[in-house]
Amino acid sequence: MDAHLLSYIIFTPLAGAALITASLAFPMQKAAREQFSRYVALIASAIPLVLGIYLWIAYKGAGGAPMGSLWSQPEYVERAVWIPSMSIEYFVGVDGISVSMVILSTLISMIACIASMPWWKRKDEHDDPHHPHFSTVKVPGYMVMLLILQTGMSGTFASLDMFLFFVFWEVMLLPMYFLIGIWGGPRKEYAAIKFFLFTLAGSVLLLLAIIALYYRSGDQNLLAQLAAQNKVAFNDLIAGPNHVLSQAANGQWGYRLSDGTISARTFNMVALARLGHAGLFDLVGPFLGGVTFAKLMWVFMFIAFAVKVPMVPLHTWLPDAHVEAPTPISVILAGVLLKMGIYGMLRFNWAMLPSATKSFAGVVAVFGVINVVYAAMVCLAQKDLKKLIAYSSVSHMGFSLLGMVAFTEPAISGAVLNLFTHGIISAMLFLIVGVIYDRAHHREIEGFGGIAKVVPEYTALMGLAFFASLGLPGLAGFVSEFLVLNGSFMALPWHTALVATSVIITAAYYLWTIQRMFLGKLNEKYSHLPDLNWRERLTLYPLGALPSSSASTRTSCSS
Repeated sequence: MDAHLLSYIIFTPLAGAALITASLAFPMQKAAREQFSRYVALIASAIPLVLGIYLWIAYKGAGGAPMGSLWSQPEYVERAVWIPSMSIEYFVGVDGISVSMVILSTLISMIACIASMPWWKRKDEHDDPHHPHFSTVKVPGYMVMLLILQTGMSGTFASLDMFLFFVFWEVMLLPMYFLIGIWGGPRKEYAAIKFFLFTLAGSVLLLLAIIALYYRSGDQNLLAQLAAQNKVAFNDLIAGPNHVLSQAANGQWGYRLSDGTISARTFNMVALARLGHAGLFDLVGPFLGGVTFAKLMWVFMFIAFAVKVPMVPLHTWLPDAHVEAPTPISVILAGVLLKMGIYGMLRFNWAMLPSATKSFAGVVAVFGVINVVYAAMVCLAQKDLKKLIAYSSVSHMGFSLLGMVAFTEPAISGAVLNLFTHGIISAMLFLIVGVIYDRAHHREIEGFGGIAKVVPEYTALMGLAFFASLGLPGLAGFVSEFLVLNGSFMALPWHTALVATSVIITAAYYLWTIQRMFLGKLNEKYSHLPDLNWRERLTLYPLGALPSSSASTRTSCSS
């Protein structure tokens, strides 16, 4: 099983989506078809989670010699030639950074699938007949989109081929567009189109950069220039067990594919990271208006990934998408999709173009500070609970941006750990928003008051999630933020000091929200508000246990 473990994790949800689609050809009662779709989706999400837990336990993280900047020797590698004429391979594997992201995607997908079920309701709960719950509308289509989205997420984190990475990256776009646009709130079409256009614009720039790096990897003049200027770096590329360059029969340098043939160019992300670390792409002269090739490609890729982070000022699509998306889709959006922006920067910008990264480090640090402080200030002004959580996600992603440009091991480790911890915490926060919305049919913070008296279980879990998000010592959110601040202070003292002030702002907006919603005089309108049901407990308690446990911080970063 280990030989194809990642493929099972990636494609089991896709197989479930195919099975649901095939069932549409058979005559079934509407209720039976919906239940069949739900059960298939639940099983197709549960299998990758079980395999992901096995991967988490079995992963050794002892891959030997470094494979390049921010890369270690991948494990559980599967490799086969896919499109020989273009040197494209089906090449997947995980290292210290990607393994935690694969686990996160399987966990959040399973939680989102459970949250999409209309099961285990209390007798005193009811749906608004004028606004049917999303979980009862076009169920087969919803489950198909959810499973395709899971395949795209897991595949993106496991890909070691740039073309394959881009395919999975784009696979996520359409399901998310439909999940917001069909099953979303009153302004769902606007939010879905805005999300689609922002992401697609970034994808175009990413594709251009991928193609450019692919062709530069086969530039024999550049390789000869590197051999003449930096013999040590070039010898590291052609010698040793982890060499990436092989000499063809015609004497030219190329890249060996999994079938043994040598290709003139490569999409291999590990090989490109080794080339970038050796300085190959820095040898390309002024490319456009005096800007070097490496810096231009860096900007293209950075914008593409910054949209996904999302980084201010490219963040405006996120609040709209979160507010209009169904609760499980907001959970996936905040828990997994936002992490792909930081992950992509580490794998492409930081790994393949390290010199350009250092040139732009000061700019990225400023954007990181703006993300943290500006979004935290915006949270103070929010009246909609879901918008508050959405902007808090923008703020917390700024910690990762700052940690990445400090270039210290604690800071980068904290930035990567923040992806995992915030993925768990933000998923819990959006589920909690969904609970109160399903009952009250609104999210206005001021519209509640004193409800801790009637929903104590819900109040306790919301308090746990809030305190984990604001970085209370003893919870996982504190560990990642402390690593970032500690690792960044020596390199970027003023930036770090400004970011540290956001901890106070974060505490302010969370505590103020608790005061307005749960404390004080009970709003009689909600005197009979039902507490959690079993479906909600199944989603919230596992997530609540992770930020409270030191085991949630078990992740590794190869820096």
